[in-house]
Amino acid sequence: MPKIVFLWTDMAIWAFVLALIAYTLSVLRQPNLAANWGKVFRNAPALASSVLLGMCLLITLADSIHFRKVLPPAAGSAAGQVDYDTRVQSLLDVALARLIETREATYSRPLSTVSFTKESVDVNGVVTRVAPRLQYGGAHLTDPESQWLGDVVTRGLTGSLVGALVAAALCALLTLLIARAHQQSAASAWAAIRRQETKIPWHVAYITLLVVGVVAGAIAGLMGHYHVFGTDITGNDVLLQTLKSIRTAFVIGALSTLATLPLAVVLGIMAGYFKGWVDEVIQYIYTVLSSIPNILLIAACVLMVQVFLDKHPELFETGMERADLKLFLLCAVLGLTGWAGLCRLLRAETLKLRELDYVQAASAFGVTNTRIMVRHIFPNVAHLMLIVTVLEFSALILYEAVLALVGVGVDSSTSSFGGMINLARNEMSRDPLVWWPFAAAFVFMVTLVLAANLFADGVRDAFDPRARTFRVRPLGFKKKPA
Repeated sequence: MPKIVFLWTDMAIWAFVLALIAYTLSVLRQPNLAANWGKVFRNAPALASSVLLGMCLLITLADSIHFRKVLPPAAGSAAGQVDYDTRVQSLLDVALARLIETREATYSRPLSTVSFTKESVDVNGVVTRVAPRLQYGGAHLTDPESQWLGDVVTRGLTGSLVGALVAAALCALLTLLIARAHQQSAASAWAAIRRQETKIPWHVAYITLLVVGVVAGAIAGLMGHYHVFGTDITGNDVLLQTLKSIRTAFVIGALSTLATLPLAVVLGIMAGYFKGWVDEVIQYIYTVLSSIPNILLIAACVLMVQVFLDKHPELFETGMERADLKLFLLCAVLGLTGWAGLCRLLRAETLKLRELDYVQAASAFGVTNTRIMVRHIFPNVAHLMLIVTVLEFSALILYEAVLALVGVGVDSSTSSFGGMINLARNEMSRDPLVWWPFAAAFVFMVTLVLAANLFADGVRDAFDPRARTFRVRPLGFKKKPA
């Protein structure tokens, strides 16, 4: 039986998922919260974005179950002795084993059958430069020049069809669940969705599922025989790196955002409620923190973490555990250095809330300050905390790319969008140009960040009434009567 490896970020991600499930159950028991979240999902862009984010979360969870395989018994080993592989794998690695095994010598273009780098070959006494065949990409073709186009089209269309069927099955299952929730037949529910008569625009979710199914199906149909996004300088499949980078982006966005909450919430509410010297001390702390250039502060903290890890190699059995701890500490650093903005916002809101009648009445009846802050202040600033948390998620994903460019990002053995873009700096200056690693990282990162931003806009509009009241609307002109 394989040995389960408990990485810091794995435990944090699964704890985050459990907290998300607990929050969902809490929302279902509170009509006011349920109504606000209903407004979020009635926003068509937010609903489509939630589908994409949910799929990225599934990839993250599959890449957050790590283990080490059992090695076959070595000659002369003691009876009952079990040896484990030094490599740490995840469930996603098992699913993408084909991409890991099909490593080429160096660069190759997307869907290509030959190497990007040419080699000198002696042909009839004449030395010529030719691109050699790839070892795995298109290896099943006997005559690539005549068979390549038809094979790519056939496999791509077949994969798209299978992906569309899977997406259609998911849509049918979702329709059954909607019909059951509304106590009506599946045919009636489907007719209402098709005519766009439901409160939640389920047709948008269905279209998103179908589009993702078609694209993912085409990629799945091709990736077993080609390198869909090409290979990098070491011959590794770029598609594999982009899929592995989704987990890194999710870990940084989720854990760093959550790490800001304890300090920001506690200190922000205390500063606004107590005022006086408590407020001055807290203001002094976050003012000093804000005055330091953020990138320099984070770089200094990450370098100290790096020195500690380098001096204590005995703490880790595998390189994966060392890289994961660095990623976890990077999230902690990003959280502990980025709480000032939310703290300032919560302080301002608490200053207003503490003067309201129900807070003054609770204080007059002898309710303790701690109970007032927990029972009366915190629930009324929770919407601000939620809005800022969702907005910061995408900003932190982009922040990781900036940190990678200055050399203080995640470990080099950890796949990340920032690391891919950083390595692409040299590739973009080559002649001929190596563009596909940068393009793949850019497209995937922009898609994830855009989905997070659109979902954040829906959350802000639903939970902040001022966002709806003061939104700029186009001017309407009434037609003059004929």
